[in-house]
Parts: sequence; C-alpha cells; structure tokens
Amino acid sequence: MKRADTFVRTTRIAAAAAVAVAMAAFAAPASADSDRHSGEHQGRVFVQTDATSGNKIVAYHRAADGSLHKRGVYATDGKGGILGGSVVDHLASQGSLTYDARHNLLYAVNAGSDSVTVFSVDGDRLHRRQVISSGGTFPVSVTVHEDRVYVLNARDGGSIQGYRLTAKGLHRVPAWHRELRLNTSTAPEFLHTPGQIIFTPDGSRLVVSTKMGGNSIAVFPLDHSGAPSPRPVVSSKAGSAPFGLAFDRRGRLVVADAGPNAVLTFRIENDSDVTLLDDILTGQQASCWVVRAGNRFYVSNAGSSTVSGFRQTRGAHLAPLGNTPTGTGTVDSAVTPDNHYLYVQTGGVGAVDGFRVNDDGSLTRIGTTPVPDAVGGEGIVVL
Repeated sequence: MKRADTFVRTTRIAAAAAVAVAMAAFAAPASADSDRHSGEHQGRVFVQTDATSGNKIVAYHRAADGSLHKRGVYATDGKGGILGGSVVDHLASQGSLTYDARHNLLYAVNAGSDSVTVFSVDGDRLHRRQVISSGGTFPVSVTVHEDRVYVLNARDGGSIQGYRLTAKGLHRVPAWHRELRLNTSTAPEFLHTPGQIIFTPDGSRLVVSTKMGGNSIAVFPLDHSGAPSPRPVVSSKAGSAPFGLAFDRRGRLVVADAGPNAVLTFRIENDSDVTLLDDILTGQQASCWVVRAGNRFYVSNAGSSTVSGFRQTRGAHLAPLGNTPTGTGTVDSAVTPDNHYLYVQTGGVGAVDGFRVNDDGSLTRIGTTPVPDAVGGEGIVVL
C-alpha cells in the first residue's frame, strides 16, 4: 500500500499457473436435476454449519423467486471450530466454503479437525470424495485456480498449504507450505488470526489478509510450478485489519478493512506491492466481508447487522448505495452468477437472509431461511 509511505515493498512477481488436466474420474459432472425441478430455475445454495459436534453442509434449492428450499444435509466427516472471543463468526474468515467450477467440486474446512473435505456437486446433492489434512492448525479459508488449491490455517502464527488436484483427488505438496509468523496469540484470538486466502484472477499470485495479527496484506508470487515465493510481499499499516478480499472486473483488489471499517481498493503492481487507489468508510461496525456483484460490492457489517452497498464508478472509485438491515450478526455472503440475488449468513441466529439486487443496486429482502445447528457458522456458496 504505497500511499503516505506507510507500506513496505519486498519481492517480485512470478509466472502464471500451469493448465489443469481433466478430473472426470474424481468429480462426476453435475446433473441438471430436471426431473425434480422441471420448469424452475436450477439454482443451488450450500451453507456450512461449522458445528463443533460435526461440521455439515446444508444444501438448498434456489427457486426462480430467490426463495430457498432445503434439500439435504451432508456431513463433512470433520468438526467445526471456534476461535477465542468470537460470537457470530466462529472462523472469523471468508472463503471457508469454496466452489471449484472447473472441476465441479466443493471444498469445506473442518477447523476443529485440521482437515479439508472435498465434495463433488450433483445438482443440489453432494458426494463426499475426500478428507485430507490441512497441513496446519485450524483451517479457515480455501482458494482454487485450475489444478492448484491452497488452504489458509489460522492458528500457531498462521500458515498456507498448497495442493495439486489430480484424478485421485487433492495431493498435498510439502514444498508448497509457508509459515506466516503472525501474532495470533494476542486476545481476542479471532481478531488476530488471518482472514482469507485468494488467488489473483490470473492465478499468478496468492493474497492473504492478516487482520490485526499483522495489520497487513501479504502477496505471494507463484513460480511456474505453483510454488509460492519463500517470503511474501507484505504491505502493512498500523490500525488496519484487512479481512475480506475480492477482485473487481479489472483485477484490482477490493478489501474490507475491519480496523477503520472501510472498503479499500488497490492495484497489485508487477513487483507484488500494492498501491492504494480508493478508500471509503462504511460508517458501520465490524465491516469484515466483501462480495462483488458486477460493478457493485456488498460489505457485511457484523457489529451493525447490516449490509453496505457500493457502486464502482469512474476508475476504482466506490460510491455508497446505502445500508440494508439483516438478522443479527451479518457475516459471510455470496451472489448468484447472474448478480440478481445476494445471500447473507447471519451468525447470531444461524440463518441466511436473501435479497434481490435491484437495478439501482439497492436490496429488497426476500426472506430468512434458518440453517440447522449453524449459530456462529460461516461459509456459503451460491450457484
């Protein structure tokens, strides 16, 4: 973050990722499910409970009007976890449930078991294919690009672990492990653990948000094999708490910063340093999660139980669209592929609030869907 000389430059960019091979033997193609929902919009929503008694994924059919209808509950064969001090956001992360469109797979973290579960997606049904070690302690976020998958572990200073996806499933690559060495032991724990890992759109770099554990954004260039650089490019600023990450249509990084409760837009430079292009306050509390819907961004404010909308206007500038109330404890969210609907988890009550995204970017509530055993849960995918 180059503005006001507050941030630090360290290393250089690497080559783009290699092309993946087909995974047909591992991930069966999705069923159109036309017999069950003939004539209806074939939308699906998957929600993670993060229950410590046994983590589960609850599957919903999404009707043409945006309403959700429960279809099944799928055990991950792992346990959820709770970070110290957390109330509505037990993982305090974004991207804990991630969809791999290329291979039609769903990745779920089991924070309490230090593992990751891989499901194949068949309409609104899931088939558990694999459970594998996360390569660290308390996994909270997963990202995928082509045949490369990376997991973010939150405890013991934080770490990232990389995997290669083959026809037999995920294969952990020991050389793709990096320690973050963050200050994750400071109380409250949930504010000091890393928040998200995400590939850049071209797959050439990994970006990690560190919240108050490092007050920084860490960028790992990847070499031609997919291995991260020995050390990341670290851009830090006192008082910041970078949490949720997204990219705009031009590949600029958009960050929900829970320190000042702001939305920041950065350009990632060729040397993997970041330059601040725009910042805007939400005026809300605990602005932590961010999701893109076309040229609009929606930020979840856990402390205010609201969603803040922003429209990207000229260049990287964001203009406010207003705040919309939700249920208690607004956390992770996801947008439909056509950008017409937004679904937001409310960790305080263990539910999902659905909204229609209007032409002007405002939100109209559709309804609230309870999620069994999901108070404090995080992780949502919308297809």
